[in-house]
Amino acid sequence: MLNVIEKLQTAARNRARYLHTRNEIARLPLDVALDLGIYTGDAHRIAWQAVYGRG
Repeated sequence: MLNVIEKLQTAARNRARYLHTRNEIARLPLDVALDLGIYTGDAHRIAWQAVYGRG
């Protein structure tokens, strides 16, 4: 039972990290995003890869 709880906690932490990362990328000012080579429309994909890895 403890293993299930740990997996749920890990999933919740990863989801929170994903949402935070996605929102931060989406809110980047245009000049900063261009300097970093980031298209803010790809925030979902970039955040997913950052948190969950390529997949």
